[in-house]
Amino acid sequence: MTTLFAENACGLSVCGSRLRTVAVRISTAQGWHRRGMAMLLGILAALALPPLYVLPVLWVSFPGLVWLLDGAGRQRRAFADGWWFGFGHFSAGLYWIAYALLVDPVRFGWMVPFAVCGLGGLLGVFTGTATWVAFRWSRPGLARIALLAAAWVFLEWVRSWILTGFPWNLLGSVWLVWLPVAQFAAIAGSYGLSLLTVLVGAAPALLLDPRRLHRLAAPGILILLLAIGAWGTVRLHGGPLPSVPGVRLRLVQANIEQTLKWNPEMLAQHFRLHLELTQSAGWDKITDVIWPETATPYLLDEDAVARRLIAQVTPPGGLLITGALRRTGPGVKPFRIWNSLQAVDGQGEVVGTYDKAHLVPFGEYVPLHDVLPLARLTAVAQDISAGPGVSSIDLPGLPTAGPLICYEVIFPGEVVDKAHRPAWLLNVTNDGWFGISAGPHQHFAAARLRAIEEGVPLVRAANTGISAVVDSFGRVAAELPLGTQGVLDADLPKAFPGILSYARYGNTVPLILVLVVAFCAVMASRGTREG
Repeated sequence: MTTLFAENACGLSVCGSRLRTVAVRISTAQGWHRRGMAMLLGILAALALPPLYVLPVLWVSFPGLVWLLDGAGRQRRAFADGWWFGFGHFSAGLYWIAYALLVDPVRFGWMVPFAVCGLGGLLGVFTGTATWVAFRWSRPGLARIALLAAAWVFLEWVRSWILTGFPWNLLGSVWLVWLPVAQFAAIAGSYGLSLLTVLVGAAPALLLDPRRLHRLAAPGILILLLAIGAWGTVRLHGGPLPSVPGVRLRLVQANIEQTLKWNPEMLAQHFRLHLELTQSAGWDKITDVIWPETATPYLLDEDAVARRLIAQVTPPGGLLITGALRRTGPGVKPFRIWNSLQAVDGQGEVVGTYDKAHLVPFGEYVPLHDVLPLARLTAVAQDISAGPGVSSIDLPGLPTAGPLICYEVIFPGEVVDKAHRPAWLLNVTNDGWFGISAGPHQHFAAARLRAIEEGVPLVRAANTGISAVVDSFGRVAAELPLGTQGVLDADLPKAFPGILSYARYGNTVPLILVLVVAFCAVMASRGTREG
């Protein structure tokens, strides 16, 4: 037994020695070798994002980033280390933007390298700022890792609103592969999950710390993760929530390629396809139908023929809810266009309308269009106008809904009207822009996190997928995969019977956590310096 213990101890010693050698090589790297290493670590971290969910890479990428910081020597290099890490991470995670530009390659193909790398470089400023803060205000060890996590998450929140916001691929989304841990979003939101992710990912770097207390923090963080997972398991143990009685939904996924969607010669064909899919087998058992974003190529407010055709396939006593464009009436100035969601009843009347409020820059409008001579990706003749904002919509025969069109679902804490809380989230989207890539999976992951955060189910109708019904725990009750044509019939789950902290207080909860962690890290570093 003594010999076995000695052999194990020797093996651990050799392993630790090799790990220390790797850490020294990373921290002392110079020039382009250092920059390339930081970028490679960022690319590696992107493999943990949907749809791959390769979580173990976080135990390589974030310790590597910490070791780079420990060897940075000066603030400018600390920022550069974070910037190169972010450049690799975001460029790899958002490569699918190229698909949107290649829908019209003649006009926009030249922009592919500038858009993908340019966006990666812009978002790298946030990670660079996080590493600069961690280097500037903390000492190596647990305090530096804690401050890095706090700064990373605070800047995730900043990029959710600065320049209209782009909170795509929040790091906390990696936990959707382990749903019990993802339940923490009901307490602290996606930003709270991101805080946990950085702490867990960077924890192995503490194993090389000469201070025993810091080394013990690594398994302590792992125990915290397991405790959260255990709580989430208990939360999920109750099984599926009951369904709303008397509601059976049909989601229509026509799978129309974006290159063909707005072809003038095919608009009528696309419309007929949605009508035919709606009335396919099983139509007599459903109560309401949902079509994706801009599924209707006609202006419903002005087109009585289109409304009459929709009314013919609307279930008796139910509704057909569809994405459609809407515009100001004849003679009304200024002339405006909205990207809308409209509900049509069996008499062909529009009984509910929601206008998209959070628009896609350069897709639905061009920021500073008087200065920037750039065209929009969409086929509309002018910039889309923004709706009034987050709201709930009351529709006959259905529980109060929280409508979200496409991009709007990625914004944590900005998807429900807290004064008139919905019983479910209704997300219509057209992910045909993303092709068969990681983009639709990342978009769907964001939507699932909103369901967990707000404690309400989410129904998602997408042109090319992923269409799904998700319960308030983020569990997928029914799904149509990406790139398939068909219909999805499913019951509407009930909302979680209660409001947890994130649904009640929103981003205040994770921001308080961030401030507490940052304060403790800075104070601990100050105490170390004074000691």
